[in-house]
Amino acid sequence: MGHGGNVIDELVTDHHEVEEFFGRIEALPSGAKDRKLYADQATMELVRHSVAEEEYLYPAVREHVPGGEALADKELEDHARAEQLMKDLEGCQADDPEFDRLIGMLMREIREHVADEEQNLFPRLRAVCPADTLDDLGDKVRKAKKTAPTRPHPAAPDKPPANKMLAPGVGMIDRMRDALTGRGKAG
Repeated sequence: MGHGGNVIDELVTDHHEVEEFFGRIEALPSGAKDRKLYADQATMELVRHSVAEEEYLYPAVREHVPGGEALADKELEDHARAEQLMKDLEGCQADDPEFDRLIGMLMREIREHVADEEQNLFPRLRAVCPADTLDDLGDKVRKAKKTAPTRPHPAAPDKPPANKMLAPGVGMIDRMRDALTGRGKAG
């Protein structure tokens, strides 16, 4: 979280980090306790990443990319499906029979979303957006990830201005809960 560079470089690095968590999950046998740890870590990163995209990337896509309204709306639909899966997964332990089904669905959903962003949305944005705007968006995304929620909130607003007003407060509460429960930390 917080790598530097323009918005596309920042988000691609996030994608790689999440894929590393997915690889760790897949490398462990079904029911292994650490699968839950890695799922929580992936969720924490995915939620921060998604909130930052919703606050800054998708509004920029709407503003700069021809056909950006429909493109951003599709990305938000992807986020909504993934966020509901993460919320459902939150209540499962690694040995719960639902865990494997839900984590499998989440990994498929995220991998399809990432491929679409990296092969379609990012090249289109890079082609029409000035480099200094992409750099400025990278800075904004990094700042947003620092205060963003770490838990899925499917009912929360996903478009400015409401999401920008609520995310820091919800993020603070999430980080307090994570600290109190040890969520995302190796035991």
